[in-house]
Amino acid sequence: MFYDLIVSNRSYRRFYEEHSISEERLRELVDYGRLSPSGANKQPLKYIISGDKEKNQLIFPHLLWAGYLKDWAGPEEGERPSGYIIILQDKNIGPSGVDHGIAAQSILLGARSMDLGGCLIQSIHREELKAALEISDQYEILLVVALGKPKEIVIIDEIENGDDIKYWRDKNQEHHVPKRKLQDVILK
Repeated sequence: MFYDLIVSNRSYRRFYEEHSISEERLRELVDYGRLSPSGANKQPLKYIISGDKEKNQLIFPHLLWAGYLKDWAGPEEGERPSGYIIILQDKNIGPSGVDHGIAAQSILLGARSMDLGGCLIQSIHREELKAALEISDQYEILLVVALGKPKEIVIIDEIENGDDIKYWRDKNQEHHVPKRKLQDVILK
């Protein structure tokens, strides 16, 4: 069961935008992040949630999607995320180390358990997003977790050492993610 959860936890970039995510669900996902391990238990992460269409429209233009797909600017209207969780670092508490990665993975696994999917976005026009959402300088934007009901098929392709690791879309717009084989990532 856990294996299936991990394998199905892909970077989904197209969603059924009309499928809403309640504030209660978003708060539940943030709680998974909040309860995740934190270096020295500092807990420097804060979160902004959005399941509101108007707020989502403020967030979306400041995100960059799928760097390997050069001819794709991101999801079209109707396929955009229906929710976001913005992970911030409270500068008054201290640096997050890897806390935000651990919290984000907990959030994404929680989303998959709810039949939702997501995409971690680190390519962000941070200053513009801070201005759009009126985020205080006390906080640094670390990641945006885009969430929704997945509208795409993501396929894992095992590759040989030396093969291209860039993800791609086939003629049916199915998203392929090359992954190295287990025996190629374990050193003896």
